[in-house]
Amino acid sequence: MRYRITHITRYTGDCRVSVGHNEAWLAPPTTPRQAVLEYKLEVSPKPSLIADRIDYFGNKVAVFAFYEGYDNLEITAQSEVDVAAPLALNGAASAPWEQVRDALRMAPDAQHLKALEFVFESPRVRPSEPIRAFAAKSFPPGAPLLAGVRELAARIFKEFKYDPTATTVSTPVEEVLELRRGVCQDFAHLMIACLRSQGLAAAYVSGYLRTNPPPGKPRLVGTDASHAWVSVFTGAAGWIDIDPTNNVLVGEDYIRVAMGRDYGDVPPLKGVFIGGGQHTLSVSVDVAPVA
Repeated sequence: MRYRITHITRYTGDCRVSVGHNEAWLAPPTTPRQAVLEYKLEVSPKPSLIADRIDYFGNKVAVFAFYEGYDNLEITAQSEVDVAAPLALNGAASAPWEQVRDALRMAPDAQHLKALEFVFESPRVRPSEPIRAFAAKSFPPGAPLLAGVRELAARIFKEFKYDPTATTVSTPVEEVLELRRGVCQDFAHLMIACLRSQGLAAAYVSGYLRTNPPPGKPRLVGTDASHAWVSVFTGAAGWIDIDPTNNVLVGEDYIRVAMGRDYGDVPPLKGVFIGGGQHTLSVSVDVAPVA
């Protein structure tokens, strides 16, 4: 599948911002399953400084600053990406989860050593005893790793309700477990916490998901949104992506943008500014298939 993605963010304040510094994680990478054909970032008004850097996790980050201020700010990221279907996986045939866990502890090669970084807790993902107990039900002794991962995603999908009013960007993962409600970011954080509680390596992935309109209805431009899912290290099979919000392995409808330990490593935008007064934020994302 080929997609054209347009991601527009607007900040509107009731008075002028005098100084602003920002970073944006909006550039999709080229990976074994996706090829970036085009990417451009437009910032209005024109920044005093704009540059790119690569963060610790290998993501491309745009850095831009305003030294003379602005009244309103608009950031538009446009991409065209080819996405390939993932390889078929046999969950029952994968290695026992304890074997993968133990290999991570030994870190016999560079691949395992790099994955080991994603076993430990991070600022927004702190496994607790209740999370450990919730996760353990999906990982009985000797269970194949992929079977346990699929079962855990299915439980989150069935037992938790998608509710954008229940949480905020800073809601702790243990509170999400108690509420049994949240959004894709919350469910990704919860699944990551569960996997790490079992000694497994799991990462937070930000990106986009194409949404299909109801039968007979046209696509609505600008109604898609950023999405989040989980990448799990499986050992010999490398990293496998799974979406607990929809209980599916990541396929052709998903476009990856960035990967980190949790949302705090890869927000679409973050920054600091002086002034602006009361301000509003609006975001529009359009993921359109290209013939």
